[in-house]
Amino acid sequence: MTPDRSRSMPASPAARLDHIQGTLRALAGERERFERLGFEQPQARCHQEIRYWSFLAALHSLPADLRDGR
Repeated sequence: MTPDRSRSMPASPAARLDHIQGTLRALAGERERFERLGFEQPQARCHQEIRYWSFLAALHSLPADLRDGR
């Protein structure tokens, strides 16, 4: 799973969460790899992407009525 922001999100809520969680796992692995290699810039970019995808995870974990502002 790659963190591609240009891809559309899956249609169903469960598939969206699966996609987001898979992306977070992939990013965490990449961040650890960059840390081992001592690559600070890519590690910082991974951190930023993890923050973004973590926000999406929190947003899509809310009940539908709260997400829709009801």
